[in-house]
Amino acid sequence: MTTPPILQKGDTIAIVSTARKNIDDNLKPAIDLLHSWGLEVVIGSTIGLDNNQLAGTDEQRAADFQKQLDNPNIKAIWCVKGGYGTVRMIDLLDFTKFKQHPKWIVGFSDITVLHNHLNTMGYKSIHGVMPITVPRATPEAIESLRLSLFGEKLNYNIASDPMNRTGSASGELVGGNLSILYSLLGSNSAIDCKDKILFIEDLDEYLYHIDRMMMNLKRNGCLESIKGIIVGSMTKMKDNDIPWGKNAVEIIEDVTKKYNIPIIYNFPAGHIRDNRALVLGDIIHIEVTTSNASVTFE
Repeated sequence: MTTPPILQKGDTIAIVSTARKNIDDNLKPAIDLLHSWGLEVVIGSTIGLDNNQLAGTDEQRAADFQKQLDNPNIKAIWCVKGGYGTVRMIDLLDFTKFKQHPKWIVGFSDITVLHNHLNTMGYKSIHGVMPITVPRATPEAIESLRLSLFGEKLNYNIASDPMNRTGSASGELVGGNLSILYSLLGSNSAIDCKDKILFIEDLDEYLYHIDRMMMNLKRNGCLESIKGIIVGSMTKMKDNDIPWGKNAVEIIEDVTKKYNIPIIYNFPAGHIRDNRALVLGDIIHIEVTTSNASVTFE
C-alpha cells in the first residue's frame, strides 16, 4: 500500500463536500485547529452549495474534488461531512494525477466510499474526525488525527469489552461504515477482505438490517478470509415493533461465531465524540485478552 507524504508545517489542506450539503457558517473551529497545527486551508467550491440534501450536483461535487486531487500543492483533502452522495460522484473522478502526487483523504461515514475505492487502488487513507465534528470531538480523537496526518505512530489500548473474542492477529486494516461496505460489494470499489483486519461501525440502522448486512458479508466470503474484526460504535440503532431479539453487537457475534478470529467490540471510532483516527491500508497488530485490547499500527 502506498502511504501519501506526511504533512509538514506550511502544507495546505482542502475542505470539500462529497455528499451532504454544508451551508452553515460552522467551519471556524476546524480551520482554527488546522492553523494551530501550522497548516493552511483552502475551502472548496462545494462548501455552501445547496442541492436539496446534497452539496451541489454530482458534477459540481466531482469537479471540486477533482480540482483538489489534481493540485500538487494540496497535501490532504478533508471531507466536511458524510450523509449520502459520495457514491454518486466516485465514477466521475480521474485519479491519474493523484497517483503522481498522492495525498491524504480524510473522513468517515459516507467517505467510506472513497476509503474503499482508494484501497482497491493501493493507497492508504484516514478514517477520522471531520470538520463539522471538530467542536464535539474528544481531545483524544483530535490528537489521533494530528498524529495520523503528521506520520506519528498510532497505538491504542482500551479496556476489554465482555463480548470481545481473545486472540491476536496482524494484517492490513480495511473497512469503515458497514452500510457503505455492504452497498459497494460487487462494484469496482469493493475491498478485498482476504487476510485483512476488518473495521466496521454504523449509525441509525434497524437491527434486522445489521443482520442482513453481516449475512451479506458472510455470503460474499468476506468473513471467511479475514484475520480479525474491530467493531466501532453502533450508534442509535433502531428496532421494529416486533423486536429482532438481539442488539447490534449480539448480531455481529452470532454471524461471526464460527470463525476463530479475535474481535474487539466497542472500539472508540465511528459516530461518537471519541472518534479515534484509523489509517486504513496500514498493517496493524491486534492483541485481545480478557482485560485489555490493543491496536498497534505499523
